[in-house]
Amino acid sequence: MRGLVFHGERELELTTVPDPTPGPGEVVLAITASGLCGSDLHKYRGPRATARPEIGGHEPAGTVVAVGAGVDPSWMGESVLVHHYVGCGRCDQCHQGWTQLCREGTSPMGNTTDGSHADLMRAPVSTILAAPPGLTDLAAAAISCGTGTAWGALERLSLTGADTIAVFGQGPVGLAATQLASAMGARVIALDIAPARLERSREFGAWETVDPSQVDSVEQAVRDLTGGRGVSKSLETSGASSAATGALDVLDTWGAACWVGVGSTVHFDVTDHLYKQITAMTSWTMSVSAMARCARFVVERGIDVDALFTERWALTDYAAAYELFDRQSSGKAAFVR
Repeated sequence: MRGLVFHGERELELTTVPDPTPGPGEVVLAITASGLCGSDLHKYRGPRATARPEIGGHEPAGTVVAVGAGVDPSWMGESVLVHHYVGCGRCDQCHQGWTQLCREGTSPMGNTTDGSHADLMRAPVSTILAAPPGLTDLAAAAISCGTGTAWGALERLSLTGADTIAVFGQGPVGLAATQLASAMGARVIALDIAPARLERSREFGAWETVDPSQVDSVEQAVRDLTGGRGVSKSLETSGASSAATGALDVLDTWGAACWVGVGSTVHFDVTDHLYKQITAMTSWTMSVSAMARCARFVVERGIDVDALFTERWALTDYAAAYELFDRQSSGKAAFVR
């Protein structure tokens, strides 16, 4: 089979390796869609010295084509979602579906174990869920990380239709958050410095938009939109330090902020926020059960997750796909069969 390997310093290689064979408790998937994720760019741009040999990609959707010993054969032919972290399976976090928080250490697909930028992928049966009828392959791939990350953060924030939420960054994760939060009934203020991304956010349900590069104060711009109060919830997805700080500044009294963007640094005076009774939290993707809830919500509400994808590529077009993705000027992309 073919598999895509990241060598660092923007070098990729489509290799040919033996087809995987499922061991006990494992399945093999024929990959139908594999999303490109912003975190892939750390591997793509990273130094060659720290590059790993495993096949990349951690947003898989696929069909079960082989099962190992101890796996119910009824999985054969099933279209599935994949929770892309492998844990010990024994600790309290694994039992709760938070394998990325495994007490013994987690093994992310596409990083320390082979991932989904391939024709086939081996995975523990504990990481897969049957896709609900009506869920597309692209939506299943998105929910496995990008859209699932947005869902996990909104759950952490306990978002309701009574909330107004500021979503900082309208890349794939931020735009997914705008889409899901709007479907939940919340008012979304979308923030980004790219006019095209702000325009897309309106198409995905944003109530108002703010371009931080075009206002003197992001905090004041958000408060002007909310009668001076600020927002009840905020979510930072871009990894920009200014946005991470802004997510705190725009909160109303009793507001809650959540960060999912990687790479930012936040410095603040506790006194500035102490008297507002705020809650601040991080969110790392989602649990297995949250992934299932997200998939059901998408199908039941008829949410067009496929619309997040502006590019669909064949695996052989890997070089062009990542060259475009590296510019961070487009929407979400995936390799599809």
